[in-house]
Amino acid sequence: MQLKHFLKINDLTLDELEYIFERTRWIKNEFKQYRRYWPLTDRTLAMIFDKNSTRTRLSFEAGMYQLGGNAIYLSTRDTQLGRGEPVEDAAQVISRMVDIIMIRTYEHNVVERFAENSRVPVINGLTDEYHPCQILGDIFTYIEHRGSIAGKTVAWIGDSNNVCNTWLQAAEIFGFNVHVSTPKGYEVEPERAGLYSTDHYEEFACPHDAVKNADLVTTDVWTSMGFEAEEEKRRDAFSGFCVDAEMMSYAKKDSLFMHCLPAHRGEEVTAEVLDSPQSVVWDEAENRLHVQKALMEYLLLGRVEIK
Repeated sequence: MQLKHFLKINDLTLDELEYIFERTRWIKNEFKQYRRYWPLTDRTLAMIFDKNSTRTRLSFEAGMYQLGGNAIYLSTRDTQLGRGEPVEDAAQVISRMVDIIMIRTYEHNVVERFAENSRVPVINGLTDEYHPCQILGDIFTYIEHRGSIAGKTVAWIGDSNNVCNTWLQAAEIFGFNVHVSTPKGYEVEPERAGLYSTDHYEEFACPHDAVKNADLVTTDVWTSMGFEAEEEKRRDAFSGFCVDAEMMSYAKKDSLFMHCLPAHRGEEVTAEVLDSPQSVVWDEAENRLHVQKALMEYLLLGRVEIK
């Protein structure tokens, strides 16, 4: 089987991603029915964390156990990576001892360098540039609630961060549109987003214009990890970009709201929106577990019979 990594969402084709969603449906159903499914017995996942995490660690660790395998948590603070061991050397060693690796770090080139020297699949659990596992879960959640996302409009409000970048890449693969509204100075950087074209996104100065007739409205914290020094500056710049009930009223009546969490209630989103019937943030968080299980199964076993 050919070695595959998942560092950006466009590392996989539309056909591969749709297959993963099919597996996700089946795997999630088995989980909900309390039926054991252990295709990864005796397989080991190494989880390397340079950034703190709740959802990423829990979903990968629990997911690997639920597939019959084992997961090992490695913090760069507690390993030689934190003492200057070259990424390339660490990749050579770690990939000889485990079957699959997930990395959550800052610079994207770290996961790229790691993957180039790894004998086993490497998954990007988050970098400053991209968050592909999050968008896998988000798109699967939309499909669960509303069907195909092709041709739909996603409104992104706030910082053009790693999650925004990944939404833009996904739009090109799945054929939907992204309306982006950011404060001045925080606009999308096409090269950083890895865009091949601008056919699937449009930028708006006013967030209400971006949300108009959207099928999905989504946002994230205004200050991502690694940018804490800018927190006060960003709070001032992002004033007016809080997703509240008034802003949601511009979207379609059956629109959904998503947030990758953790949320700062009253900052980038009001509690009223986060807890509203339109909000699917809890389903979205849970689905990280199920899509990542399907992803690990695919990277390790390839296509299996859809049951």
